[in-house]
Amino acid sequence: MTVRFFHTSDWHLGQFFYNHSRHYEHEQFLTWLLEQIKNKQPHALLIAGDIFDVINPSSQAQKQLYQFLADAHQLAPHMQTLMIAGNHDSGYRIEQVEPLLEKYNAKTVGVVRWNEDKTLNLDRLILPIYDEQKQIVAWCIALPFLRSAEITGFNEHTSSSQSAIAYLHQQLIAEAKRRQTEHQAIILMSHAHMQGGETSDSERPIIIGNEEALSTSLFEDGIDYVALGHLHKPQKVGQAHIRYSGSPIPLSFSEINYKHQVLEVTIDPSLKHDSNFQYEVLEIPRRVQLHKIRGELNEVMQRLRSLPSEVIESIDQREYVDIEYHTLTPPQPNLRQQFEDALPPDRYRLVRISRQYLSTEDDTNHQRQINLQPPTPENLFQKIWENKGYSQDEDVQKDFMSLVAQAQQQLEDQHKS
Repeated sequence: MTVRFFHTSDWHLGQFFYNHSRHYEHEQFLTWLLEQIKNKQPHALLIAGDIFDVINPSSQAQKQLYQFLADAHQLAPHMQTLMIAGNHDSGYRIEQVEPLLEKYNAKTVGVVRWNEDKTLNLDRLILPIYDEQKQIVAWCIALPFLRSAEITGFNEHTSSSQSAIAYLHQQLIAEAKRRQTEHQAIILMSHAHMQGGETSDSERPIIIGNEEALSTSLFEDGIDYVALGHLHKPQKVGQAHIRYSGSPIPLSFSEINYKHQVLEVTIDPSLKHDSNFQYEVLEIPRRVQLHKIRGELNEVMQRLRSLPSEVIESIDQREYVDIEYHTLTPPQPNLRQQFEDALPPDRYRLVRISRQYLSTEDDTNHQRQINLQPPTPENLFQKIWENKGYSQDEDVQKDFMSLVAQAQQQLEDQHKS
């Protein structure tokens, strides 16, 4: 019996991108995904963590998820949606709505749970996947992001994070194989940073027990597919059946060139293990473009003026612009306004300006003396302000120094008391 499912992850619903809501972009992705579900009718949808962008998501972000689950269930009543918590999610929060999820044929695994006798609660972490005739076609091991406090200190096998992670995988894989019949597949869904995975600058480092990346040796032979979440670039890790689906939209400017996708995976356990897995890439259309403009000041200005100029009425649909300009001199007082004026009107959102100093011959020939004096709050603030590309502003400087004075006074008062 074959099993067919979608693998996706890292939705980051509710994300704000330089203070701009991504709600429209996420809504467009979910509308597209519903169309794929309607046409393809998979047995399951696997969401491998980081469903939300923050542990306390807004009501708008939560509504977006639950409305999607309701719509998906209406389009494909037999399809199961299986979700795990990522490092951005609150595992306890996403498990609190289990009664609601059951109505939409959805399950979520937020945390690893233990029995009273200190053994692992396997039933909550090994989920059956059914076909249209309610026959089990696969078992899905659902491993949420593993926080050290939730997996260590329960028995002699969990004295450290590393030993606990190995113990969890061994126990779960062994139990899944025990339940597996001849024509059932085993899928492992996990939110983790695996060794060899390529990262972007929008992913929080995951460090467990002083080891940031896990080894694929945790996945024993007999696992038909490993559905990973956390890294935003679609990629395989070592072997073809161990994959990150990647995020559905670019979550930073470093992800401009990513080919965002959902993976449609088909497993036929009756075939030889090295040829029983197939996948198809479902490319996600990008609804809002990102532009990173780099170069010397004149070059940046020319490139800004040459961008497409058709008006985009809705601000939520306007394209993002990141400028990195190279210069030998401090920024001009009205530089941001000059950038804004160079951009065609009513089409773009200028969200970031950064400056990179060019080295001069004097810099090369004469090393600047290193200042070993500890930095003052005023100096640090001025440096950050300049690095953002902002011009000097006496009012802002006065406001900052006023805050510093208030903080110093509070510290002195606390010390006296």
